Amino acid sequence: MNLKDTLNLPDAEFSIPMKANLPQLEPAMQAHWDSIGIYEVIQAARKDAESFVLHDGPPYTNSPIHIGTGLNKILKDFIIKSHSIMGFRAPYVPGYDNHGLPIEQAVMKKLADQKVDYDIPMLRKACREHAEHFCEIQTEQFKRLGVFGMWDNYYSPMRPAYGAEIIRCFKRLVENGYIYRGLRPVLWSPTFRTALADTEIVYDENHVSTSIFVKFPLVEDKNGLFAGLEDVGTVIWTTTPWTIPANLAVAYHPEFTYVVVKTDRGHLVLLKDLLERTLEKCGLVNHRTVKEFKGSEIEGTLFKHPVYDRTSLAVLADYVTTEDGTGVVHTAPGHGREDFQTGQKYGLQILCPVDERGVLTEEAGEFAGIHFKKCDEVVVNRLNELGTLLYTEPYKHKYPLAERDNQPVIFRTTEQWFIGIDLPFHADKSKTLRQAMLEQIPQVSWYPQTGRVRFTNMIEGRPDWCISRQRPWGIGIPIFYGKESGKPVLDPAAIEAVANHIAANGSDSWYTDEPSAILPNGYKHPETGETEFVKETDVFDVWFDSACTHIAVLEGNVDPRWKEHLPADVFAEGSDQHRGWFNISMVLGMAVRAQRPFNAVVTHGMITDATGDKMSKRKGNTIDPVVASNTYGADILRYWAASVNYHNDAPVSEELLKIAGENYRSIRNTLRFLLGNLADYDPADPAELNVVDRWVMQSTDVLVSKVLEFLKVYEFNQALSAIHNFCVNELSRFYLDAIKDSMYADGTNWPSRRGAQQACLYVLDRLTLLISPFLIHTAEETYAKIPHINRLQSVHCDTFRKPSIVFDQTVQDQVDALLAVRGRAFIAWEQEKQELGLKNSQDVEIHLPLSQEDYDQLAAFGDQLANLFKMAAVHTFVGDSKMVFKPSSYLECARSRVRRPDVELVTLDGEQVPLSARDRKVLGIIG
Repeated sequence: MNLKDTLNLPDAEFSIPMKANLPQLEPAMQAHWDSIGIYEVIQAARKDAESFVLHDGPPYTNSPIHIGTGLNKILKDFIIKSHSIMGFRAPYVPGYDNHGLPIEQAVMKKLADQKVDYDIPMLRKACREHAEHFCEIQTEQFKRLGVFGMWDNYYSPMRPAYGAEIIRCFKRLVENGYIYRGLRPVLWSPTFRTALADTEIVYDENHVSTSIFVKFPLVEDKNGLFAGLEDVGTVIWTTTPWTIPANLAVAYHPEFTYVVVKTDRGHLVLLKDLLERTLEKCGLVNHRTVKEFKGSEIEGTLFKHPVYDRTSLAVLADYVTTEDGTGVVHTAPGHGREDFQTGQKYGLQILCPVDERGVLTEEAGEFAGIHFKKCDEVVVNRLNELGTLLYTEPYKHKYPLAERDNQPVIFRTTEQWFIGIDLPFHADKSKTLRQAMLEQIPQVSWYPQTGRVRFTNMIEGRPDWCISRQRPWGIGIPIFYGKESGKPVLDPAAIEAVANHIAANGSDSWYTDEPSAILPNGYKHPETGETEFVKETDVFDVWFDSACTHIAVLEGNVDPRWKEHLPADVFAEGSDQHRGWFNISMVLGMAVRAQRPFNAVVTHGMITDATGDKMSKRKGNTIDPVVASNTYGADILRYWAASVNYHNDAPVSEELLKIAGENYRSIRNTLRFLLGNLADYDPADPAELNVVDRWVMQSTDVLVSKVLEFLKVYEFNQALSAIHNFCVNELSRFYLDAIKDSMYADGTNWPSRRGAQQACLYVLDRLTLLISPFLIHTAEETYAKIPHINRLQSVHCDTFRKPSIVFDQTVQDQVDALLAVRGRAFIAWEQEKQELGLKNSQDVEIHLPLSQEDYDQLAAFGDQLANLFKMAAVHTFVGDSKMVFKPSSYLECARSRVRRPDVELVTLDGEQVPLSARDRKVLGIIG
């Protein structure tokens, strides 16, 4: 008789394979999901459930996805799937961001390379085709990562009805009083010749500018401050020589103390606190202070511009600081937000002698035609020739760059369309829109909590939002101007006419159709009565498209299938979106609906390589998420995504993905063993649960509860870590090892074995559901094979199991005591086995002294202690002596490979074979 054949070994064919073959398994499984419409199947299964809404921030469609985009989408998928398994109806409408400069620039380059002479309609058509192409590519890529959603109906601003809804958002802003057109200094990209929003700016912390100290000679001492003094001049400091031609004023802090100091360059006026530092830089060693005065005393004094024959007015401003420079601020109202405000206060001309290319205009006189960057040389040299330059040096400081090309931007005053942040809040005129937004922030849950402070600072400091762009690719701003008067039409009826026209004809129609074809017949300008109009040529800032998404999608006006409750339960994006999408969505949510857009905000960091360097194609340190999925499996990539602390910058590399694969296999092997033990399970047979069976079942319930709490607060790494540790520690290292003897060697339908199988099924069923938000393919593969459950069409239609046993603290205490004592015994055995000359603990008996409490707890395990300790015998007694290991004199059972006192030699097939009483019983041998 082959005794191995009499054992109940796990059935490998019944279980999942040891080798996952995820790169082959996953595409086939995804094809099956597509064939059954998995997203709709899940939604149908939850049709009557409470809804949980994650609103998708749209990725930009200018290229295939990268690892950062992949992480973002996978994290969102974790949120959706985990809430679905909690029992919520968790819809997911993915969306895309299609307008804006990068697509336009890519298409213009392509057309230029092809030497195509294009007009705006042709350019827009090419841009649309470009964006649509990458919409389809990204859709397939996101699906390859295992992301479920309404992929057949994603949102896009290129969709005519959607573009119309963006127009209607603008109409509602007009109705609520937030839209104005004004001459304001805006961040301007000379490269792209358009205004930029703060959200399109990055900062170079180590930018080096040319700083200059310049003397402005006194022209008119209106307040008599400088009576009897000759050759008086005030000293300004600036890091932007190109703005000197636009200077109209010099600003002083009204409360600071200023001095007049006699030097080799005449009597100089500057801040007392910066006197020594400034004069030292300028090489003016010999000096004497002749007068002190408060800044407020100099207001109205006139100084001469250092180049032109005009004056510069002494003005007062609270933003003057004592940190750098001279305490006298060069003021050009056409080139700075604070300068502009000061200019408005004092009625100064808004002089902006720089064109859209960054080239100085005729208003700059002798500097006309000079690019602003060249002014560091040309203007500085001219100041030196005129004797007004005191000193120049390189100055390292923080400077704004256009995010798209990393080139310096400038402040340039132009007429633009704005949303006023400090205008009265339409739902409560006693406060401003800014104040209303700030009041909403504490009502939002922030993950991590530091996001609240960061977001608050962003809202507190944000300027009015410039929403116009001087580009052809986007949604045209729906404003008509009287042909004769040039006055804009801010009439909701006219804007609604544009929305209706775009809904019917697409956004290109704004560029191809005459105003008469868009406006109602006989329409007249509400102010002037004009009947002939011209159209605005600017488009909306692409961020305006994005800010509208929660309204356009969740109100359901574009597509009823998208309609869900507002505020959305959660927004989840990169932490840079505190100043971006989260910020502008709050602006529009409050300005349009008087309602915040979200109840919770989850943020993640950026992706780095294993050394912490930012990933870039130039460095060659990128990981393509689709390639990684096709190499290792999407479940491995998802394992990595769930394992990192995504709130911080997250490293990824081939090595880290391999580590994720090893950890994944720990979970897979656990599932495989549990499932393999259930091939012959018959729940109709009587079953007896021993202490460890009950313990593993209630421990699984505790795990489910713990993971659920982690998922509720989006701590995916904690959830996955708890699952992994449970598989490794509670299951592989203890329970699954503890039941092997009974599972393999007991009679097939013995209550003891059925009890262990019942526990295995209980654990497997719950563990499979726990991993389903993360390891979606492996969970589906396993779920399809679990016997004796009420299996639904997919694991992703199922929900977390509630405990079906009552938690017993006594059982927990007994196993805790067992594991503690067992752990000490294992450590001692490792130290003793070499001296005994034994390798296998099954060949050893242990004499184990215990405290009375531990002795009583371990009594619950009865004759199972030897199996649980993996030893021939465990002799327990109350005492505090040293534990002793001795070689066992018991025979080793030929069938179960254990030494027990009841092992006897019996005749089997004519041979003497040692068998334990249990094994003799299974084989039907008497005696």
